[in-house]
Amino acid sequence: MAKTLVIVESPAKAKTIGKFLGKGYKVEATMGHVRDLPKSQLGIDVEENFQPKYITIRGKGPIVNKLKKESNKVNRVLLATDPDREGEAISWHLAKQLNINSEEKCRIEFNEITKNAVKNSLKNARKINQNLVDSQQARRTLDRLVGYKISPLLWKKIRKGLSAGRVQSVATRIIVDREEEIEKFIPKEYWSITALFSKMNSNNPFEGKFYGKQGKKLELNNEKEVKDILKELSDQRYIINKIKKGIKKRNPSLPFTTSSLQQEASRKLNFTAKKTMSIAQQLYEGINIKGEGDVGLITYIRTDSPRISTEAIDECAKYINKEYGQEYLGSKNKKQNKGKKVQDAHEAIRPTSTYRVPNEIKESLSRDQYRLYKLIWDRFVASQMSQAIYNTVSVNIQAGEYTFTSSGSQLKFPGFMSIYIEGKDEETEEKETLLPSLEEGEELKVNKLIDKQHFTSPPPRFTEATLVKTLEEQGIGRPSTYAPTISTILTRGYVEKDGKQLMPTDLGVIVTDLMKEYFADIVDVDFTVDLEKQLDLVEEGQEDWRKILADFYDPFEKTLKHAEEDIGEIEIKDEETDEICDKCGRNMVIKHGRFGKFLACPGFPDCKNTKPILEKTGAICPKCQGDIVVKKSKKRRIFYGCSNYPQCDFMTWDQPIKEKCPECSNNLAKKGKGKKETVYCLNENCTFQQD
Repeated sequence: MAKTLVIVESPAKAKTIGKFLGKGYKVEATMGHVRDLPKSQLGIDVEENFQPKYITIRGKGPIVNKLKKESNKVNRVLLATDPDREGEAISWHLAKQLNINSEEKCRIEFNEITKNAVKNSLKNARKINQNLVDSQQARRTLDRLVGYKISPLLWKKIRKGLSAGRVQSVATRIIVDREEEIEKFIPKEYWSITALFSKMNSNNPFEGKFYGKQGKKLELNNEKEVKDILKELSDQRYIINKIKKGIKKRNPSLPFTTSSLQQEASRKLNFTAKKTMSIAQQLYEGINIKGEGDVGLITYIRTDSPRISTEAIDECAKYINKEYGQEYLGSKNKKQNKGKKVQDAHEAIRPTSTYRVPNEIKESLSRDQYRLYKLIWDRFVASQMSQAIYNTVSVNIQAGEYTFTSSGSQLKFPGFMSIYIEGKDEETEEKETLLPSLEEGEELKVNKLIDKQHFTSPPPRFTEATLVKTLEEQGIGRPSTYAPTISTILTRGYVEKDGKQLMPTDLGVIVTDLMKEYFADIVDVDFTVDLEKQLDLVEEGQEDWRKILADFYDPFEKTLKHAEEDIGEIEIKDEETDEICDKCGRNMVIKHGRFGKFLACPGFPDCKNTKPILEKTGAICPKCQGDIVVKKSKKRRIFYGCSNYPQCDFMTWDQPIKEKCPECSNNLAKKGKGKKETVYCLNENCTFQQD
């Protein structure tokens, strides 16, 4: 008969741990939280110092009863929930329901689900950390107050089923604000001049970029300026006046935190944050590995610490030395950067053993499990390897008063790059550029001078990866909140995806505008960040959680009362336009529908006329000379069509620009980005194209 009952959250975790502990232990799972605030009411007694009114979650009664029976059969109960605030709170609730003394050392935790880690945790049982519990209670209570107090106003004001949240509302605002930046952005013109050089006795070209005049950098702002410079350059000699050779060292990235894992999985694997965390949870809780049995493959997945245990560093060093050689070993004294809030009890996300090489356990994993595990394994091993080293050369080329520059690099020693290169670097990094053997004073041949017009770009829309990065950098939310926050704002319809880009819907804009007007603090980044810092102090035992709630609630309640009194006077008024209804002669108004704004007759239901809103691009249709306007597909993807539709069926996915084709005078359009950008003529009978 078992003498000790061990309680965890999930059956998978229970199965893995059960095999490590063997006889004398019984492992049971709670299937997540067992106690929470009621869904049907606020569940917070504000008058009684914000006392939460917890109830057993519907459907969890049989589980709790079973745990009570099992706990009465054993000498000891150990609570082995996850090693974070949420896990501590689950253990606290279990202790309350199972009548475990608060002074009893009933709490065990481990950062990885391996035999050694689990066995060692049994020797280090401790009391439940009330500071951690209070920090979680404070967050839960704040989220409930915000959600249950503001959401009914949103239902009344806009639509049923909407919600507000301490983190989700700020995240939505960040996306809405970025969209406003994009809409207000005014592109600025600039130009570049690129020279194709070669040695006098060679036809192998290499590029040089125009730098400036008389040693000073010169910005090229218009075509006339460029043409004047090209004219002056036409009869100049091109002489190398300076060559600088050097070495560039590149450091590996630190091992993953929750945030960086979500970002990299988005970039490299095209996983959503939610999918990343779901698969990572499977890898953490345990996978049945052929020849080994159930074992956790990675350390705990909710962490903002890049710290690595000495044991893990030593094991990885042995692996690198054996597989790659001594020269590939990195420095043992690597700086482990800390974020704004680092939970030093946690480690970075890493494999539980470097010797579980991805390819060797591939057949035991699903495709997605393998891809994510390989990403984590590669990143960790690379983080312990030596720097990559490049030979670099930069050349200044003088042409009269003007200067061109050219640079090249060649990988001398790959170091960590033998295993892993960060995704963002792959997207932005230029390929190796080799320059021919050159000498100072040498004259070069110019094969071609290429001038090109450019326009500055607006800030990019957020992706899941860049939103997570922004939330972390600004201190909004914590590792456990990133994925559910993004999932919520997508589910609520505040934000939607166009490819990887996150775009606010009209609903998201309306809700955000209302929140900014009536609940400015809730959607204020600085206020949210400051509140997070206070909640962190609760965790450290330096702040009283109920005082934080009181300080928050007093002004919040006043704001709430003002909104409730004023809410009847607030309405989304239809914006009248100059567009005349062609059926009844009224001025049409702007309405908000499922797929965005549209024009509707205010005479509804007598007149049911509607029209799309046409945003002009300034370009002319090559088929019928109508205006090319911005449109949205049913999936809200932007395209460009003729204002005379359906009489004219012209459309393109590429953005028209005001510049005219030099060959046929129709408007041009651009496709691609950066170096892959191409400008071409919209006239299908014209072949003009420029890279």
